[in-house]
Amino acid sequence: MSASTGLKGDGASPIDIPAAAVLDEQGTVLRWSRTAEELVGRTAEEACGHPVRELLADLPGLPHAAVVGDTAIPASGRARLRHRSGGTLDVTYRVMRLDNSPELLVLAIPTSRVTDREQSLAFARALLGQDVIGIGIHDTELNVVRTNVTPEMFGGPAVPAGSRLRDVMSAEDAEAAEDALRQVLATGVPVVAREQRMRSPLVPGRQWTLSLSAFRLEDERGRPTGVAAVVIDATERERARRHLELLHEASARIGVSLDVRRTAQTLADVLVPAFGDLAAVALADAVLDGDEPPKVLGGGELHQRRVAVASATGPFPAALVQPGEPVPRFPDVPALRGIQHGETVVLSIEQGIAMLGDPRLIEQYAPRGAHSIAVSPLSARGLMLGGVMVWRTERPEPFDEDDAHLLQEITSRAALGVDNARRYTREHRAAVALQQRLLPPALADTPAAETAGVYLPAGGGAEVGGDWFDVIPLPSLRLALVAGDVVGHGLHATATMGRLRTAVQTLADLELGPDELLTRLDDLVQRLAAETPGDHWDTVGATCLYAVYDPVTRNCTLASAGHPPPLLVRPDGTTQVIEISPGPPLGVGGMPFETTTIDLDPGSLLALYTKGLIHRDDHDIEAGLRRLTADLPTRCRPGDTLEDTGRALLADVADRPPLDDIALLLARTRAIPAQNTASWEFEADPAVVADARKATARQLTAWGLEDLGFTTELVVSELVTNAVRYAGGPVGLRLIREGVMVCEVTDPSNTQPRLRRARTTDEGGRGLFLVAQLTTRWGCRYGQRGKTIWAEQPLTAAASAPVLPL
Repeated sequence: MSASTGLKGDGASPIDIPAAAVLDEQGTVLRWSRTAEELVGRTAEEACGHPVRELLADLPGLPHAAVVGDTAIPASGRARLRHRSGGTLDVTYRVMRLDNSPELLVLAIPTSRVTDREQSLAFARALLGQDVIGIGIHDTELNVVRTNVTPEMFGGPAVPAGSRLRDVMSAEDAEAAEDALRQVLATGVPVVAREQRMRSPLVPGRQWTLSLSAFRLEDERGRPTGVAAVVIDATERERARRHLELLHEASARIGVSLDVRRTAQTLADVLVPAFGDLAAVALADAVLDGDEPPKVLGGGELHQRRVAVASATGPFPAALVQPGEPVPRFPDVPALRGIQHGETVVLSIEQGIAMLGDPRLIEQYAPRGAHSIAVSPLSARGLMLGGVMVWRTERPEPFDEDDAHLLQEITSRAALGVDNARRYTREHRAAVALQQRLLPPALADTPAAETAGVYLPAGGGAEVGGDWFDVIPLPSLRLALVAGDVVGHGLHATATMGRLRTAVQTLADLELGPDELLTRLDDLVQRLAAETPGDHWDTVGATCLYAVYDPVTRNCTLASAGHPPPLLVRPDGTTQVIEISPGPPLGVGGMPFETTTIDLDPGSLLALYTKGLIHRDDHDIEAGLRRLTADLPTRCRPGDTLEDTGRALLADVADRPPLDDIALLLARTRAIPAQNTASWEFEADPAVVADARKATARQLTAWGLEDLGFTTELVVSELVTNAVRYAGGPVGLRLIREGVMVCEVTDPSNTQPRLRRARTTDEGGRGLFLVAQLTTRWGCRYGQRGKTIWAEQPLTAAASAPVLPL
């Protein structure tokens, strides 16, 4: 027999197998294992034949010693061995006599390893003995070998030895858990804190969330012998985490929009599927209009309407109350009164059915498959704005008090968002109504032009501002076209717009030229700025374009105060940007405004707009103007109305909320036919008054308007007489027939004519008084040289019959 025995298994560590030596009665080493070689660093040849005492550094004097030669060695204990390197090694040993032989077997193992084994055994006993952490030892077939899981540990089923996970868990959950354990067996890579859902057919209606960790078990050769699983009940921790995440999501998403319906829909979307499987939100009818809801207590008509629903399992059930439908009358039950007082109520489906009573109400409020209902009010600032209903159909666990507290916290936050949206709706409605009342009618039809205006507020209607357009009929069939843009947004900008529009209309009635009108408007804006508080000074500045078109001469005179130039589409389809010399924006002051005059053929399309139409995301005004110039003629299709053209121009803008308000005014020009006008010029001689009367009579006869002869001749006589007497010559006379009869007398004087009542003894002073009585309206405008007095009367004699005071 070899001195070195094969007591050590292949592949095993020396700390797993004791070192062995065989001694004779004299204590001489007869055999020496390989583990002993590795333990003390001495080969069998070096140890065999030598007394064992040469290997001992010391030997404690313990009783029950075995006498080996002249050395007393205790039958078991600890000793220190001399290592070949010169050091010592602390070992725990045991001496045994071989059967029917005088020889002794000595087994030794490092003392530290003995301590580790004892501690490991103690740890294993303690781990398996506690009832907080679940331990499961599975073999390679995933059968349960040993476990400490009892029904008292997690409130679930016991896991007996010899069972499989599928015996106590649902098939889906067991398959997921076993897949994880197989992966550990195959790879040796541990699983740490894996979230594992557990549902059990043995405990229906319950669901646990477990934290699963697992590691592979191996034998001394490193071969897998099984897997150990450690589970901790994380249901409450996971539930608290989900609740916290749901609250965070609700805070982040609800209340972002200032639309009450969108806010309600966001609330429903947040609750499904994170909180329930179905959800519905109802709001008071008054809230949808921006008003405060009525105070309702008890059952009956709740004056609410369902506005938002959400479903985790497909379409919202058709049998339930649908979005847009009113909430049915509800019975007066304690649960309803509790909700109206701000409580959140959770009910089982059986309790809900018993409370409703009416089969029709049950069908509308109890979806099929539902087993639990939670209802919470939307209350803010003492107002009940509506309510939320959530059902659970797929999730097995019913709503409990913790869920009720969570839902109440979510709905209380959502109610503030709904109330903010409600108040914004009310204020926005008032602002829009104010702005709409301040703007002129969208469509207008005059002898000078057909017009259509379009207004698109910024933010897709979420904001109101100060952009405006206007169409102002002027005397002598002329037409003023206006486009303006007040700086800023909101009610202050809208109010400023209203003041400027009124001012433009007033100044237009004075028949000022475009440059003079903008100069006076600039003075007004400077005064308004001086009167405005500092926190609203930025809503006073404005830009404005003012144009006057004369259908008789077919020319258009324009002036701009920092406003974008208008576009012109001629009847042949050619398009051009009208080159104007823009002055400074209104309110700057100190700079003149210049006019530009262009000739317009009948059927020309003139487009006035604010910069929001050409100001896009790229912030390139020039590029926007080029796009509009290219787009405008393609939108002017034959047969389309101006309103259709305006909508088509704004169609692509409406897809995305514009950055700024947009006001667009389109005008298709007309011309007064030459045969509908007649003009003469006379010297400053009293004798020409008769000639003027005769010329007027002949022209009226030619037009077939003899019935207007007396009134018109008298007006001409008075106006020409005044011009000859007070202004000098030459005196111009022009008649225009187009829906009305217009009589104009032009003279070189800039003296303002005055209407006065002559005394009984006065020989004169009655001319303008007679004109005012014989016509529907009259006035005076000034040109670069002289003035023109005009008077207007209807074309029918009955309508124009004068009513003279006695």
